[in-house]
Amino acid sequence: MAVTEPAGNPNAHVPGMPVVAVIGDGQLARMMQTEAIELGQSIRLLAGAPDSSAAQVAADVVIGDYKNIDDLRAAARGADVVTFDHEHVPTEHLRQLISEGVNVQPGPDALVNAQDKLVMRRRLREIGAPVPPFAAIESVDDALAFFDAVDGAVCLKARRGGYDGNGVWFPGSREELSALVGKLLDAGTPLMAEKKVALVRELSAMVARRPSGEVRPWPVVESVQTDGICTEAVAPAPELPDELAQRARQLAVTVAEELGVTGVLAVELFEYRDDNGQPTIAVNELAMRPHNTGHWTQDGCVTSQFEQHLRAVLDYPLGSVERTAPVTVMANVLGGSVDPELPMARRMADVWARFPHVKIHLYGKTWRAGRKIGHVNLSGDELPRVRREATLAADYLVNARWADGYTA
Repeated sequence: MAVTEPAGNPNAHVPGMPVVAVIGDGQLARMMQTEAIELGQSIRLLAGAPDSSAAQVAADVVIGDYKNIDDLRAAARGADVVTFDHEHVPTEHLRQLISEGVNVQPGPDALVNAQDKLVMRRRLREIGAPVPPFAAIESVDDALAFFDAVDGAVCLKARRGGYDGNGVWFPGSREELSALVGKLLDAGTPLMAEKKVALVRELSAMVARRPSGEVRPWPVVESVQTDGICTEAVAPAPELPDELAQRARQLAVTVAEELGVTGVLAVELFEYRDDNGQPTIAVNELAMRPHNTGHWTQDGCVTSQFEQHLRAVLDYPLGSVERTAPVTVMANVLGGSVDPELPMARRMADVWARFPHVKIHLYGKTWRAGRKIGHVNLSGDELPRVRREATLAADYLVNARWADGYTA
Protein backbone atom coordinates (compact mmCIF):
# COMPACT_ATOMS: atom_id res chain seq x y z
CA MET A 1 0.00 0.00 0.00
CA ALA A 2 1.54 3.30 -1.07
CA VAL A 3 0.36 6.60 0.36
CA THR A 4 1.38 10.13 -0.55
CA GLU A 5 -0.16 12.21 2.23
CA PRO A 6 -0.58 11.53 5.96
CA ALA A 7 -3.86 9.70 6.46
CA GLY A 8 -4.27 10.93 10.00
CA ASN A 9 -4.77 14.34 11.54
CA PRO A 10 -1.98 16.87 10.99
CA ASN A 11 -3.81 19.24 13.35
CA ALA A 12 -3.06 16.85 16.22
CA HIS A 13 0.26 18.61 16.81
CA VAL A 14 0.64 21.86 18.76
CA PRO A 15 2.37 24.50 16.63
CA GLY A 16 5.98 24.87 17.64
CA MET A 17 6.16 21.50 19.38
CA PRO A 18 8.26 18.68 17.91
CA VAL A 19 6.63 15.84 15.99
CA VAL A 20 7.88 12.30 16.66
CA ALA A 21 6.99 9.74 14.00
CA VAL A 22 6.81 6.19 15.38
CA ILE A 23 7.06 3.23 13.02
CA GLY A 24 5.01 0.37 14.48
CA ASP A 25 1.55 0.17 16.01
CA GLY A 26 1.83 -2.11 19.06
CA GLN A 27 1.60 -1.48 22.78
CA LEU A 28 5.01 0.18 22.95
CA ALA A 29 3.91 2.89 20.53
CA ARG A 30 0.62 3.16 22.44
CA MET A 31 2.46 3.87 25.67
CA MET A 32 4.78 6.33 23.92
CA GLN A 33 1.66 8.23 22.86
CA THR A 34 0.38 8.53 26.43
CA GLU A 35 3.73 9.99 27.50
CA ALA A 36 3.85 12.27 24.45
CA ILE A 37 0.52 13.75 25.55
CA GLU A 38 2.04 14.72 28.90
CA LEU A 39 4.91 16.40 27.03
CA GLY A 40 2.46 18.51 25.03
CA GLN A 41 2.94 16.37 21.94
CA SER A 42 1.20 13.70 19.92
CA ILE A 43 3.10 11.07 17.99
CA ARG A 44 2.55 10.47 14.29
CA LEU A 45 2.04 6.75 13.84
CA LEU A 46 2.71 4.46 10.90
CA ALA A 47 0.20 1.68 11.57
CA GLY A 48 -0.80 -1.43 9.70
CA ALA A 49 -4.47 -1.12 10.68
CA PRO A 50 -6.70 1.62 12.15
CA ASP A 51 -7.75 -0.57 15.08
CA SER A 52 -4.25 -1.58 16.15
CA SER A 53 -3.15 -1.02 19.74
CA ALA A 54 -1.47 2.35 19.14
CA ALA A 55 -3.79 3.55 16.36
CA GLN A 56 -6.67 3.44 18.85
CA VAL A 57 -5.14 6.28 20.86
CA ALA A 58 -2.94 8.27 18.44
CA ALA A 59 -4.53 11.28 16.73
CA ASP A 60 -2.29 11.35 13.65
CA VAL A 61 -2.20 7.94 12.00
CA VAL A 62 -0.73 6.98 8.64
CA ILE A 63 -1.98 3.59 7.46
CA GLY A 64 0.75 1.75 5.62
CA ASP A 65 3.43 -0.91 5.54
CA TYR A 66 6.75 -0.37 7.28
CA LYS A 67 8.43 -2.38 4.52
CA ASN A 68 7.27 0.15 1.90
CA ILE A 69 9.61 3.12 1.44
CA ASP A 70 6.80 5.42 0.26
CA ASP A 71 4.74 4.68 3.36
CA LEU A 72 7.79 5.41 5.50
CA ARG A 73 8.28 8.70 3.66
CA ALA A 74 4.64 9.64 4.32
CA ALA A 75 5.03 9.01 8.04
CA ALA A 76 8.34 10.88 8.17
CA ARG A 77 7.14 13.92 6.24
CA GLY A 78 7.46 17.00 8.45
CA ALA A 79 8.49 15.02 11.54
CA ASP A 80 11.40 16.13 13.71
CA VAL A 81 12.52 12.56 14.25
CA VAL A 82 11.55 9.04 13.22
CA THR A 83 11.78 6.23 15.78
CA PHE A 84 10.37 2.73 16.28
CA ASP A 85 8.37 0.36 18.44
CA HIS A 86 10.02 -2.63 16.71
CA GLU A 87 13.31 -3.30 14.94
CA HIS A 88 12.10 -4.78 11.65
CA VAL A 89 12.20 -1.81 9.27
CA PRO A 90 14.61 -2.64 6.41
CA THR A 91 17.89 -0.84 7.02
CA GLU A 92 18.21 0.04 3.33
CA HIS A 93 14.99 2.04 3.63
CA LEU A 94 16.32 3.87 6.67
CA ARG A 95 19.54 4.75 4.87
CA GLN A 96 17.47 6.13 1.99
CA LEU A 97 15.42 8.26 4.39
CA ILE A 98 18.59 9.59 6.00
CA SER A 99 19.98 10.49 2.57
CA GLU A 100 16.78 12.51 2.04
CA GLY A 101 17.37 14.46 5.24
CA VAL A 102 15.19 12.48 7.66
CA ASN A 103 16.38 12.29 11.29
CA VAL A 104 16.24 8.56 12.18
CA GLN A 105 16.88 7.50 15.80
CA PRO A 106 18.30 4.94 16.34
CA GLY A 107 20.06 4.75 13.02
CA PRO A 108 20.37 1.69 10.78
CA ASP A 109 24.00 0.96 11.72
CA ALA A 110 22.86 0.47 15.30
CA LEU A 111 19.51 -1.13 14.50
CA VAL A 112 21.00 -3.93 12.39
CA ASN A 113 22.47 -5.37 15.60
CA ALA A 114 18.95 -5.89 16.92
CA GLN A 115 17.76 -7.37 13.61
CA ASP A 116 20.40 -10.03 13.08
CA LYS A 117 21.65 -12.07 16.03
CA LEU A 118 24.85 -13.14 14.31
CA VAL A 119 25.73 -9.56 13.37
CA MET A 120 25.06 -8.58 16.98
CA ARG A 121 27.20 -11.38 18.42
CA ARG A 122 30.12 -10.49 16.16
CA ARG A 123 29.88 -6.79 16.97
CA LEU A 124 29.62 -7.41 20.71
CA ARG A 125 32.67 -9.63 20.57
CA GLU A 126 34.56 -6.85 18.76
CA ILE A 127 33.87 -4.37 21.56
CA GLY A 128 34.79 -6.87 24.27
CA ALA A 129 31.27 -7.46 25.60
CA PRO A 130 30.76 -10.90 27.20
CA VAL A 131 28.89 -13.31 24.93
CA PRO A 132 28.62 -17.11 24.94
CA PRO A 133 30.68 -19.01 22.35
CA PHE A 134 28.82 -18.89 19.02
CA ALA A 135 29.07 -19.80 15.36
CA ALA A 136 27.33 -19.18 12.06
CA ILE A 137 25.41 -22.27 10.94
CA GLU A 138 25.31 -22.53 7.16
CA SER A 139 25.24 -26.32 6.87
CA VAL A 140 24.53 -29.45 8.87
CA ASP A 141 28.28 -29.99 9.11
CA ASP A 142 28.67 -26.56 10.74
CA ALA A 143 26.04 -27.50 13.30
CA LEU A 144 27.58 -30.87 14.12
CA ALA A 145 31.05 -29.35 14.46
CA PHE A 146 29.69 -26.80 16.93
CA PHE A 147 27.80 -29.53 18.81
CA ASP A 148 31.06 -31.41 19.32
CA ALA A 149 32.98 -28.25 20.26
CA VAL A 150 30.58 -27.41 23.12
CA ASP A 151 29.93 -31.00 24.25
CA GLY A 152 26.33 -30.91 23.07
CA ALA A 153 25.36 -27.71 24.94
CA VAL A 154 23.78 -26.15 21.85
CA CYS A 155 21.22 -23.39 21.57
CA LEU A 156 20.16 -22.99 17.93
CA LYS A 157 18.68 -19.64 16.92
CA ALA A 158 17.10 -18.08 13.87
CA ARG A 159 19.24 -15.07 13.10
CA ARG A 160 16.24 -12.87 12.31
CA GLY A 161 12.68 -12.53 13.48
CA GLY A 162 12.61 -14.63 16.65
CA TYR A 163 10.96 -13.30 19.80
CA ASP A 164 9.19 -14.55 22.95
CA GLY A 165 10.83 -17.95 22.65
CA ASN A 166 10.11 -18.32 18.93
CA GLY A 167 13.08 -19.10 16.72
CA VAL A 168 15.05 -20.79 19.54
CA TRP A 169 15.70 -24.53 19.78
CA PHE A 170 17.59 -26.80 22.18
CA PRO A 171 18.36 -30.05 20.30
CA GLY A 172 19.28 -32.89 22.63
CA SER A 173 21.35 -35.02 20.26
CA ARG A 174 23.46 -34.84 17.12
CA GLU A 175 20.68 -36.61 15.23
CA GLU A 176 18.03 -34.15 16.39
CA LEU A 177 20.28 -31.21 15.58
CA SER A 178 21.09 -32.57 12.13
CA ALA A 179 17.44 -33.06 11.22
CA LEU A 180 16.41 -29.67 12.62
CA VAL A 181 19.15 -27.72 10.87
CA GLY A 182 18.50 -29.46 7.57
CA LYS A 183 14.81 -28.64 7.78
CA LEU A 184 15.34 -25.00 8.74
CA LEU A 185 18.02 -24.30 6.15
CA ASP A 186 15.86 -25.90 3.45
CA ALA A 187 13.09 -23.50 4.50
CA GLY A 188 15.47 -20.56 4.06
CA THR A 189 15.92 -19.74 7.76
CA PRO A 190 19.37 -18.21 8.43
CA LEU A 191 20.82 -19.76 11.58
CA MET A 192 23.43 -19.35 14.27
CA ALA A 193 24.26 -21.41 17.35
CA GLU A 194 25.61 -20.53 20.75
CA LYS A 195 26.66 -22.46 23.80
CA LYS A 196 24.07 -22.97 26.51
CA VAL A 197 25.27 -21.50 29.79
CA ALA A 198 24.63 -22.77 33.32
CA LEU A 199 21.79 -20.30 33.71
CA VAL A 200 20.98 -18.89 37.13
CA ARG A 201 18.42 -16.35 35.89
CA GLU A 202 17.89 -13.66 33.26
CA LEU A 203 18.55 -9.98 33.90
CA SER A 204 17.81 -6.82 31.97
CA ALA A 205 20.04 -3.75 31.98
CA MET A 206 18.31 -0.80 30.33
CA VAL A 207 19.80 2.52 29.35
CA ALA A 208 18.84 5.64 27.40
CA ARG A 209 21.23 7.64 25.24
CA ARG A 210 20.90 10.95 23.40
CA PRO A 211 22.46 11.63 19.99
CA SER A 212 24.66 14.24 21.68
CA GLY A 213 25.99 11.57 24.04
CA GLU A 214 24.27 11.86 27.43
CA VAL A 215 23.50 8.38 28.80
CA ARG A 216 21.57 7.13 31.83
CA PRO A 217 21.13 3.49 32.93
CA TRP A 218 18.20 2.30 35.02
CA PRO A 219 18.59 -0.17 37.90
CA VAL A 220 19.15 -3.75 36.72
CA VAL A 221 16.03 -5.94 36.93
CA GLU A 222 15.38 -9.66 37.05
CA SER A 223 13.38 -10.93 34.08
CA VAL A 224 11.34 -14.03 34.89
CA GLN A 225 10.69 -16.18 31.83
CA THR A 226 7.93 -18.76 31.32
CA ASP A 227 8.07 -20.80 28.11
CA GLY A 228 10.37 -18.18 26.61
CA ILE A 229 8.06 -15.25 27.42
CA CYS A 230 8.76 -12.62 30.07
CA THR A 231 6.03 -12.98 32.67
CA GLU A 232 7.50 -10.82 35.44
CA ALA A 233 10.13 -8.13 35.98
CA VAL A 234 11.44 -7.38 39.47
CA ALA A 235 13.18 -4.06 40.10
CA PRO A 236 15.80 -4.02 41.35
CA ALA A 237 16.98 -7.59 40.72
CA PRO A 238 16.84 -9.26 44.15
CA GLU A 239 20.07 -10.43 45.78
CA LEU A 240 22.19 -9.23 42.87
CA PRO A 241 25.69 -8.48 44.17
CA ASP A 242 26.56 -4.78 43.90
CA GLU A 243 29.64 -5.51 41.82
CA LEU A 244 27.64 -7.54 39.31
CA ALA A 245 24.88 -4.92 39.16
CA GLN A 246 27.41 -2.20 38.44
CA ARG A 247 29.07 -4.37 35.79
CA ALA A 248 25.71 -4.92 34.09
CA ARG A 249 24.86 -1.20 34.12
CA GLN A 250 28.26 -0.28 32.72
CA LEU A 251 27.92 -2.97 30.07
CA ALA A 252 24.63 -1.43 28.91
CA VAL A 253 26.29 1.99 28.72
CA THR A 254 29.23 0.57 26.76
CA VAL A 255 26.98 -1.23 24.28
CA ALA A 256 24.91 1.92 23.72
CA GLU A 257 27.99 4.04 23.14
CA GLU A 258 29.97 1.59 21.03
CA LEU A 259 27.03 0.64 18.80
CA GLY A 260 25.78 4.21 18.52
CA VAL A 261 22.35 3.42 19.95
CA THR A 262 20.02 6.36 20.58
CA GLY A 263 16.80 6.21 22.54
CA VAL A 264 16.14 3.32 24.92
CA LEU A 265 18.26 0.17 24.78
CA ALA A 266 17.50 -3.06 26.63
CA VAL A 267 20.47 -5.38 27.11
CA GLU A 268 19.05 -8.76 28.07
CA LEU A 269 21.57 -10.75 30.07
CA PHE A 270 22.23 -14.27 31.25
CA GLU A 271 23.40 -14.53 34.85
CA TYR A 272 25.28 -17.79 35.15
CA ARG A 273 28.10 -19.53 37.01
CA ASP A 274 31.55 -19.47 35.47
CA ASP A 275 33.99 -22.39 35.58
CA ASN A 276 34.92 -21.40 39.13
CA GLY A 277 31.32 -21.29 40.28
CA GLN A 278 31.27 -17.50 40.51
CA PRO A 279 28.29 -15.46 39.26
CA THR A 280 28.90 -13.63 36.00
CA ILE A 281 26.95 -12.25 33.03
CA ALA A 282 26.78 -12.54 29.24
CA VAL A 283 24.63 -10.73 26.69
CA ASN A 284 21.60 -12.61 25.41
CA GLU A 285 19.66 -10.14 23.25
CA LEU A 286 19.44 -6.43 22.42
CA ALA A 287 16.29 -4.36 21.93
CA MET A 288 16.64 -0.78 20.66
CA ARG A 289 13.31 0.61 21.85
CA PRO A 290 11.25 0.51 25.04
CA HIS A 291 11.09 -3.05 26.32
CA ASN A 292 8.80 -5.32 28.32
CA THR A 293 11.32 -5.46 31.18
CA GLY A 294 11.17 -1.67 31.46
CA HIS A 295 7.42 -1.36 32.02
CA TRP A 296 8.02 -1.14 35.77
CA THR A 297 9.45 2.35 35.23
CA GLN A 298 5.95 3.71 34.55
CA ASP A 299 5.08 3.48 38.24
CA GLY A 300 8.36 2.73 40.01
CA CYS A 301 10.75 5.30 38.59
CA VAL A 302 10.94 9.09 38.32
CA THR A 303 11.15 8.87 34.51
CA SER A 304 9.44 6.06 32.60
CA GLN A 305 11.16 4.37 29.69
CA PHE A 306 8.55 5.82 27.31
CA GLU A 307 9.11 9.44 28.32
CA GLN A 308 12.85 8.84 28.36
CA HIS A 309 12.78 7.38 24.86
CA LEU A 310 10.98 10.44 23.50
CA ARG A 311 13.34 12.79 25.29
CA ALA A 312 16.37 10.85 24.08
CA VAL A 313 15.47 10.68 20.38
CA LEU A 314 14.63 14.41 20.44
CA ASP A 315 18.02 15.03 22.10
CA TYR A 316 16.41 16.56 25.18
CA PRO A 317 18.13 16.31 28.58
CA LEU A 318 17.36 12.92 30.11
CA GLY A 319 15.22 12.47 33.20
CA SER A 320 16.12 11.02 36.58
CA VAL A 321 16.18 7.22 36.77
CA GLU A 322 15.84 7.09 40.56
CA ARG A 323 13.35 4.57 41.95
CA THR A 324 10.25 5.95 43.67
CA ALA A 325 9.89 2.86 45.89
CA PRO A 326 12.28 0.22 47.22
CA VAL A 327 10.69 -2.49 45.05
CA THR A 328 8.50 -2.56 41.95
CA VAL A 329 7.16 -5.70 40.28
CA MET A 330 5.70 -5.82 36.79
CA ALA A 331 3.54 -8.85 35.96
CA ASN A 332 2.39 -9.46 32.40
CA VAL A 333 -1.23 -10.16 31.57
CA LEU A 334 -1.16 -12.91 28.95
CA GLY A 335 -4.25 -14.36 27.34
CA GLY A 336 -5.18 -17.66 29.01
CA SER A 337 -6.26 -20.89 27.33
CA VAL A 338 -9.86 -19.61 27.41
CA ASP A 339 -11.33 -16.12 27.67
CA PRO A 340 -13.54 -15.87 30.78
CA GLU A 341 -17.11 -14.65 30.41
CA LEU A 342 -16.57 -11.94 33.04
CA PRO A 343 -15.85 -8.73 31.10
CA MET A 344 -12.36 -7.29 31.48
CA ALA A 345 -13.76 -4.04 32.89
CA ARG A 346 -15.37 -6.04 35.71
CA ARG A 347 -12.15 -7.95 36.34
CA MET A 348 -10.28 -4.65 36.65
CA ALA A 349 -12.81 -3.41 39.18
CA ASP A 350 -12.42 -6.60 41.20
CA VAL A 351 -8.62 -6.21 41.24
CA TRP A 352 -8.87 -2.62 42.45
CA ALA A 353 -11.43 -3.55 45.09
CA ARG A 354 -8.91 -5.95 46.62
CA PHE A 355 -5.68 -4.14 45.73
CA PRO A 356 -6.39 -0.43 45.19
CA HIS A 357 -2.66 0.25 44.94
CA VAL A 358 -2.20 -1.94 41.81
CA LYS A 359 -1.64 -0.03 38.57
CA ILE A 360 -3.24 -1.72 35.55
CA HIS A 361 -2.01 -1.03 32.00
CA LEU A 362 -4.03 -2.58 29.16
CA TYR A 363 -3.13 -2.47 25.48
CA GLY A 364 -6.52 -2.32 23.75
CA LYS A 365 -6.09 -5.87 22.47
CA THR A 366 -8.68 -8.62 22.31
CA TRP A 367 -8.08 -12.05 23.81
CA ARG A 368 -5.89 -14.64 22.15
CA ALA A 369 -4.21 -17.47 24.02
CA GLY A 370 -0.72 -16.38 25.05
CA ARG A 371 -1.13 -12.84 23.72
CA LYS A 372 0.27 -9.93 25.73
CA ILE A 373 -2.84 -7.90 26.50
CA GLY A 374 -1.51 -5.81 29.38
CA HIS A 375 0.52 -5.71 32.55
CA VAL A 376 0.23 -4.63 36.15
CA ASN A 377 2.75 -2.70 38.23
CA LEU A 378 2.94 -2.70 42.00
CA SER A 379 5.45 -0.82 44.17
CA GLY A 380 6.18 -1.18 47.86
CA ASP A 381 8.66 -1.89 50.60
CA GLU A 382 8.63 -5.68 50.92
CA LEU A 383 9.37 -7.84 47.89
CA PRO A 384 7.43 -10.99 48.97
CA ARG A 385 4.19 -9.04 49.48
CA VAL A 386 4.61 -6.88 46.38
CA ARG A 387 5.42 -9.89 44.21
CA ARG A 388 2.53 -11.95 45.56
CA GLU A 389 -0.05 -9.21 45.07
CA ALA A 390 1.18 -8.30 41.57
CA THR A 391 1.04 -11.96 40.52
CA LEU A 392 -2.44 -12.42 41.98
CA ALA A 393 -3.72 -9.29 40.26
CA ALA A 394 -2.32 -10.26 36.84
CA ASP A 395 -3.63 -13.80 37.17
CA TYR A 396 -7.11 -12.54 38.05
CA LEU A 397 -7.18 -10.34 34.96
CA VAL A 398 -6.39 -13.46 32.92
CA ASN A 399 -8.64 -16.04 34.60
CA ALA A 400 -11.34 -14.07 36.47
CA ARG A 401 -10.72 -16.05 39.66
CA TRP A 402 -8.36 -15.57 42.56
CA ALA A 403 -5.53 -18.10 42.52
CA ASP A 404 -5.37 -18.06 46.33
CA GLY A 405 -9.06 -18.81 46.75
CA TYR A 406 -9.94 -15.30 47.95
CA THR A 407 -13.62 -14.33 47.95
CA ALA A 408 -14.88 -10.79 48.43
